[in-house]
Amino acid sequence: MIPTIFTFEKVPRLTLVGAGPGDPELMTLKGLMVLKTADVVLYDALVSEEILNMIPVHVPSFSVGKRAGAHSHTQDEINELIVDYAYVYGHVVRLKGGDPFVFGRGAEEIAFAEAHGVQTTVVPGISSALAVPASVNIPVTERGVSESFWVITGTTKAGELSGDLALAAQSTATVVILMGLNKVKEIMELFQAHGKSGTPAAIIQNGTLPNQRLVTGTVSDIAAKASLAGIGSPAIMVVGEVVQHARALAAVTQEVATHYQ
Repeated sequence: MIPTIFTFEKVPRLTLVGAGPGDPELMTLKGLMVLKTADVVLYDALVSEEILNMIPVHVPSFSVGKRAGAHSHTQDEINELIVDYAYVYGHVVRLKGGDPFVFGRGAEEIAFAEAHGVQTTVVPGISSALAVPASVNIPVTERGVSESFWVITGTTKAGELSGDLALAAQSTATVVILMGLNKVKEIMELFQAHGKSGTPAAIIQNGTLPNQRLVTGTVSDIAAKASLAGIGSPAIMVVGEVVQHARALAAVTQEVATHYQ
Protein backbone atom coordinates (compact mmCIF):
# COMPACT_ATOMS: atom_id res chain seq x y z
CA MET A 1 0.00 0.00 0.00
CA ILE A 2 1.38 3.40 -1.03
CA PRO A 3 1.33 5.79 1.95
CA THR A 4 -0.68 8.97 1.55
CA ILE A 5 1.34 12.17 1.86
CA PHE A 6 -0.50 15.15 3.27
CA THR A 7 0.61 18.73 2.69
CA PHE A 8 -0.71 21.65 4.67
CA GLU A 9 0.07 24.60 2.46
CA LYS A 10 -1.63 27.84 3.35
CA VAL A 11 -4.16 29.27 0.94
CA PRO A 12 -2.78 32.45 -0.67
CA ARG A 13 -5.07 35.31 0.29
CA LEU A 14 -5.08 39.07 0.67
CA THR A 15 -7.00 41.32 3.04
CA LEU A 16 -6.95 45.06 2.48
CA VAL A 17 -7.36 46.72 5.87
CA GLY A 18 -8.11 50.41 6.34
CA ALA A 19 -6.09 51.65 9.31
CA GLY A 20 -8.07 54.87 9.67
CA PRO A 21 -6.79 58.44 9.84
CA GLY A 22 -3.96 57.90 12.33
CA ASP A 23 -5.33 57.71 15.86
CA PRO A 24 -4.97 53.99 16.79
CA GLU A 25 -8.32 54.08 18.59
CA LEU A 26 -9.98 54.94 15.27
CA MET A 27 -8.93 51.67 13.66
CA THR A 28 -11.94 49.37 13.44
CA LEU A 29 -12.30 46.33 15.66
CA LYS A 30 -12.60 44.13 12.57
CA GLY A 31 -9.40 45.58 11.16
CA LEU A 32 -7.56 44.82 14.39
CA MET A 33 -8.92 41.27 14.50
CA VAL A 34 -7.79 40.64 10.91
CA LEU A 35 -4.35 42.06 11.68
CA LYS A 36 -3.96 39.41 14.39
CA THR A 37 -4.45 36.66 11.76
CA ALA A 38 -1.82 37.95 9.32
CA ASP A 39 1.07 35.82 8.13
CA VAL A 40 2.77 38.90 6.71
CA VAL A 41 1.93 42.63 6.67
CA LEU A 42 2.66 45.20 3.98
CA TYR A 43 2.01 48.69 5.33
CA ASP A 44 1.85 52.23 3.98
CA ALA A 45 3.79 55.32 5.04
CA LEU A 46 0.80 57.01 6.70
CA VAL A 47 0.06 54.14 9.08
CA SER A 48 0.94 55.41 12.57
CA GLU A 49 3.61 53.82 14.74
CA GLU A 50 0.99 52.98 17.38
CA ILE A 51 -0.97 50.91 14.84
CA LEU A 52 2.20 49.20 13.60
CA ASN A 53 2.83 48.16 17.19
CA MET A 54 -0.43 46.19 17.02
CA ILE A 55 1.11 43.78 14.52
CA PRO A 56 1.94 40.52 16.35
CA VAL A 57 5.68 40.40 17.10
CA HIS A 58 6.19 37.09 15.27
CA VAL A 59 4.63 38.40 12.03
CA PRO A 60 7.04 39.83 9.43
CA SER A 61 6.07 43.30 8.27
CA PHE A 62 7.42 45.47 5.49
CA SER A 63 7.01 49.13 4.57
CA VAL A 64 5.90 49.76 1.00
CA GLY A 65 5.02 53.37 1.65
CA LYS A 66 4.49 55.99 -1.02
CA ARG A 67 4.76 59.67 -0.15
CA ALA A 68 5.02 62.63 -2.49
CA GLY A 69 8.49 62.55 -4.01
CA ALA A 70 9.56 59.54 -1.92
CA HIS A 71 8.25 56.21 -3.20
CA SER A 72 9.94 53.18 -1.64
CA HIS A 73 8.07 50.99 -4.14
CA THR A 74 6.08 51.64 -7.29
CA GLN A 75 2.48 50.47 -7.40
CA ASP A 76 3.43 47.72 -9.86
CA GLU A 77 6.10 46.50 -7.44
CA ILE A 78 3.59 46.49 -4.57
CA ASN A 79 1.14 44.46 -6.65
CA GLU A 80 3.86 41.90 -7.40
CA LEU A 81 4.91 41.73 -3.74
CA ILE A 82 1.35 41.04 -2.64
CA VAL A 83 1.08 38.05 -4.94
CA ASP A 84 4.59 36.73 -4.22
CA TYR A 85 4.11 36.99 -0.46
CA ALA A 86 0.66 35.41 -0.62
CA TYR A 87 2.17 32.30 -2.19
CA VAL A 88 5.14 32.29 0.20
CA TYR A 89 3.45 33.22 3.49
CA GLY A 90 -0.28 32.68 3.04
CA HIS A 91 -2.39 35.52 4.45
CA VAL A 92 -1.14 38.95 3.37
CA VAL A 93 -2.62 41.91 5.23
CA ARG A 94 -2.22 45.09 3.23
CA LEU A 95 -2.47 47.84 5.85
CA LYS A 96 -3.43 51.16 4.30
CA GLY A 97 -4.06 54.57 5.85
CA GLY A 98 -7.66 55.79 5.93
CA ASP A 99 -9.93 53.67 3.76
CA PRO A 100 -8.41 51.42 1.08
CA PHE A 101 -10.87 52.59 -1.56
CA VAL A 102 -10.55 56.37 -1.00
CA PHE A 103 -7.51 57.31 -3.10
CA GLY A 104 -5.81 54.21 -1.72
CA ARG A 105 -5.48 52.31 -5.03
CA GLY A 106 -7.08 49.36 -3.31
CA ALA A 107 -9.09 48.39 -6.37
CA GLU A 108 -5.88 47.95 -8.39
CA GLU A 109 -4.36 45.68 -5.76
CA ILE A 110 -7.52 43.59 -5.52
CA ALA A 111 -7.74 43.19 -9.30
CA PHE A 112 -4.08 42.18 -9.64
CA ALA A 113 -4.25 39.69 -6.76
CA GLU A 114 -7.43 38.03 -8.05
CA ALA A 115 -5.99 37.81 -11.56
CA HIS A 116 -3.15 35.76 -10.06
CA GLY A 117 -5.31 33.37 -8.07
CA VAL A 118 -5.19 35.11 -4.70
CA GLN A 119 -8.41 35.26 -2.67
CA THR A 120 -9.25 38.81 -1.54
CA THR A 121 -11.24 40.56 1.17
CA VAL A 122 -11.64 44.24 2.09
CA VAL A 123 -12.03 45.67 5.59
CA PRO A 124 -13.13 49.32 5.22
CA GLY A 125 -11.45 52.00 7.31
CA ILE A 126 -12.50 55.41 8.61
CA SER A 127 -11.50 57.86 5.90
CA SER A 128 -9.38 60.86 6.86
CA ALA A 129 -11.62 62.88 4.53
CA LEU A 130 -14.37 62.67 7.17
CA ALA A 131 -12.52 61.99 10.42
CA VAL A 132 -9.94 64.76 10.21
CA PRO A 133 -12.43 67.62 9.69
CA ALA A 134 -14.61 66.13 12.45
CA SER A 135 -11.62 66.06 14.81
CA VAL A 136 -11.46 69.87 14.65
CA ASN A 137 -15.22 70.33 14.86
CA ILE A 138 -15.83 70.79 11.13
CA PRO A 139 -18.94 68.96 9.85
CA VAL A 140 -18.76 68.25 6.13
CA THR A 141 -22.53 68.73 5.88
CA GLU A 142 -24.88 70.98 7.83
CA ARG A 143 -28.56 71.59 7.36
CA GLY A 144 -29.15 74.91 5.64
CA VAL A 145 -25.44 75.44 5.00
CA SER A 146 -23.99 72.54 3.03
CA GLU A 147 -26.14 69.88 1.41
CA SER A 148 -23.25 67.80 0.08
CA PHE A 149 -19.51 67.46 0.06
CA TRP A 150 -16.77 66.71 -2.45
CA VAL A 151 -13.66 64.66 -1.66
CA ILE A 152 -11.02 65.40 -4.27
CA THR A 153 -7.38 64.56 -4.76
CA GLY A 154 -5.40 67.76 -5.13
CA THR A 155 -3.30 66.47 -8.01
CA THR A 156 -3.72 63.87 -10.71
CA LYS A 157 -1.41 61.00 -11.62
CA ALA A 158 0.42 63.41 -13.93
CA GLY A 159 0.94 65.92 -11.11
CA GLU A 160 -1.58 68.41 -12.49
CA LEU A 161 -4.51 69.96 -10.63
CA SER A 162 -7.59 67.76 -10.66
CA GLY A 163 -10.18 68.97 -13.15
CA ASP A 164 -12.88 68.31 -10.57
CA LEU A 165 -11.53 71.17 -8.44
CA ALA A 166 -12.91 73.73 -10.89
CA LEU A 167 -16.32 72.04 -10.77
CA ALA A 168 -16.28 71.88 -6.96
CA ALA A 169 -15.30 75.55 -6.72
CA GLN A 170 -18.53 76.48 -8.48
CA SER A 171 -20.75 74.63 -6.02
CA THR A 172 -21.98 75.47 -2.51
CA ALA A 173 -20.78 72.08 -1.27
CA THR A 174 -18.04 71.55 1.28
CA VAL A 175 -14.82 70.64 -0.52
CA VAL A 176 -12.30 68.33 1.16
CA ILE A 177 -8.98 68.18 -0.67
CA LEU A 178 -6.48 65.40 -0.02
CA MET A 179 -2.85 65.30 -1.11
CA GLY A 180 -2.84 68.88 -2.36
CA LEU A 181 -0.75 70.88 0.10
CA ASN A 182 2.15 71.36 -2.31
CA LYS A 183 -0.27 73.13 -4.67
CA VAL A 184 -2.33 74.99 -2.08
CA LYS A 185 -1.64 78.41 -3.64
CA GLU A 186 -2.79 77.28 -7.09
CA ILE A 187 -5.84 75.54 -5.65
CA MET A 188 -6.94 78.59 -3.71
CA GLU A 189 -6.39 80.82 -6.74
CA LEU A 190 -8.77 78.54 -8.61
CA PHE A 191 -11.43 79.02 -5.93
CA GLN A 192 -10.86 82.77 -5.99
CA ALA A 193 -11.39 82.77 -9.75
CA HIS A 194 -14.89 81.42 -9.06
CA GLY A 195 -15.76 84.16 -6.58
CA LYS A 196 -14.86 82.29 -3.39
CA SER A 197 -12.22 84.64 -1.97
CA GLY A 198 -14.10 85.16 1.29
CA THR A 199 -15.14 81.53 1.76
CA PRO A 200 -13.80 80.01 5.01
CA ALA A 201 -10.95 77.52 4.61
CA ALA A 202 -8.92 75.30 6.91
CA ILE A 203 -5.81 73.16 6.70
CA ILE A 204 -5.30 70.35 9.20
CA GLN A 205 -1.91 68.67 9.53
CA ASN A 206 -1.49 65.24 11.17
CA GLY A 207 -5.22 64.95 11.72
CA THR A 208 -6.41 62.94 14.79
CA LEU A 209 -2.85 62.57 16.10
CA PRO A 210 -1.46 64.23 19.25
CA ASN A 211 0.63 66.60 17.09
CA GLN A 212 -2.38 67.70 15.04
CA ARG A 213 -2.26 71.32 13.88
CA LEU A 214 -5.03 73.53 12.53
CA VAL A 215 -4.88 76.76 10.54
CA THR A 216 -8.06 78.57 9.55
CA GLY A 217 -8.71 81.56 7.35
CA THR A 218 -10.35 82.25 4.02
CA VAL A 219 -9.63 81.15 0.49
CA SER A 220 -7.73 84.39 -0.07
CA ASP A 221 -5.31 84.05 2.86
CA ILE A 222 -5.14 80.39 3.92
CA ALA A 223 -2.07 79.60 1.77
CA ALA A 224 -0.08 82.44 3.34
CA LYS A 225 -1.23 81.50 6.84
CA ALA A 226 -0.26 77.86 6.35
CA SER A 227 3.16 78.87 5.04
CA LEU A 228 3.73 81.23 7.98
CA ALA A 229 2.74 78.50 10.44
CA GLY A 230 5.05 75.99 8.78
CA ILE A 231 2.25 73.53 8.01
CA GLY A 232 3.52 70.45 6.21
CA SER A 233 2.29 67.13 4.88
CA PRO A 234 0.30 65.08 5.54
CA ALA A 235 -2.45 67.67 5.58
CA ILE A 236 -6.06 68.03 4.49
CA MET A 237 -7.71 71.17 3.16
CA VAL A 238 -11.36 72.05 3.74
CA VAL A 239 -13.18 74.85 1.91
CA GLY A 240 -16.71 75.83 2.82
CA GLU A 241 -18.95 77.71 5.23
CA VAL A 242 -18.83 74.75 7.65
CA VAL A 243 -15.25 75.74 8.51
CA GLN A 244 -16.80 78.50 10.62
CA HIS A 245 -17.47 75.87 13.28
CA ALA A 246 -13.75 75.23 13.75
CA ARG A 247 -13.07 78.93 13.98
CA ALA A 248 -15.91 79.42 16.48
CA LEU A 249 -14.65 76.52 18.59
CA ALA A 250 -11.14 77.99 18.64
CA ALA A 251 -12.53 81.34 19.77
CA VAL A 252 -14.54 79.75 22.57
CA THR A 253 -11.52 77.72 23.70
CA GLN A 254 -9.35 80.84 23.82
CA GLU A 255 -12.03 82.77 25.72
CA VAL A 256 -12.35 80.02 28.33
CA ALA A 257 -8.57 79.77 28.70
CA THR A 258 -8.28 83.52 29.16
CA HIS A 259 -11.09 83.57 31.71
CA TYR A 260 -9.39 80.98 33.92
CA GLN A 261 -5.88 82.41 33.76
